[in-house]
Amino acid sequence: MSEIVPPEVRPKPAVPAKPSHVAPPASAPVAPQGPGAGGQGSGGGSALLGYIGIDTIIEQMRKKTMKTGFDFNIMVVGHSGLGKSTLVNTLFKSQVSRRSSGWNREEKIPKTVEIKSVSHVIEEGGVKMKLTVIDTPGFGDQINNENCWEPISKYINEQYEKFLKEEVNIARKKRIPDTRVHCCIYFISPTGHSLRQLDIEFMKHLSRVVNIIPVIAKSDTLTPDEKIEFKQRVRKELEVCGIEFYPQKEFDEDMEDKSDNDKIREAMPFAVVGSDKEYQVNGKRVLGRKTPWGVVEVENPNHCEFSLLRDFVIRSHLQDLKEVTHNIHYETYRAKRLNDNGGLHPISTSTANDTQESNL
Repeated sequence: MSEIVPPEVRPKPAVPAKPSHVAPPASAPVAPQGPGAGGQGSGGGSALLGYIGIDTIIEQMRKKTMKTGFDFNIMVVGHSGLGKSTLVNTLFKSQVSRRSSGWNREEKIPKTVEIKSVSHVIEEGGVKMKLTVIDTPGFGDQINNENCWEPISKYINEQYEKFLKEEVNIARKKRIPDTRVHCCIYFISPTGHSLRQLDIEFMKHLSRVVNIIPVIAKSDTLTPDEKIEFKQRVRKELEVCGIEFYPQKEFDEDMEDKSDNDKIREAMPFAVVGSDKEYQVNGKRVLGRKTPWGVVEVENPNHCEFSLLRDFVIRSHLQDLKEVTHNIHYETYRAKRLNDNGGLHPISTSTANDTQESNL
């Protein structure tokens, strides 16, 4: 009878130790003990024998994004004198409006809507963002304002067209410059009565192509009761006219988003006050507007809703504004253009060279 040779016993592979500089996750799962733990067919996640490092993917993404930087394009629309430039400067606590690029009060109001954009690179905490402010001087300032929103709609679609041309090129850029309008803040005059027909028509036409955030400008001209009644009236008119402003209900991804966005929708339109001047109040410097009765503090939620607007646009929904612009508004435009053109790249009619370059 042949001799039975026992199987070779091999040592277990060494498990790499977790580096000391990597902190353990707050809710790290405990490896299950006992027979059958971590089995393939158990329906749960596989138990790890030691630290691998997949949790560092977040840090890898952060470093790569920090190197690339961010783009954010914000458009402001409304009558002259409603404080559009001041509000944008207040939002970003910097001189980023068109006024800082040589604009002065002596300039005449254009006969038609004129689009002006100013770009700045702002940095905070090592994060760089290229901010572009698009202003629309001349909007609603004429006696006859019929179709005065068309130049704005044309500008927004031109940015989609520009992005689409770059995207469908055979030898396209690794990172396509993003000039698409991510957010449009629409300034409503603080009349205390109702929306003008121009306000309704603008938001009705533009809400289909851009994220619109309505705000009541210079809300310190209204009493608290007038402010509440005006906000309710504006929300009712927008609902009756079928105008959807950002964040739209159909874009809520889960119950948590829906709960947060419902609170925002109930607070809109934000009644805001903008100011880039500081005053001494109770021993501290605050941004505000000085009146004969005291200082209206811009960042005081008891005085206005500027802090709600800032937190909403910048601190909680800035990335979502960009994603909705790309995944909803741009995709709608892209699908329509390619479908109208038989699936080919849209043909430019500007020059013959552009036509040849744009065709696939």
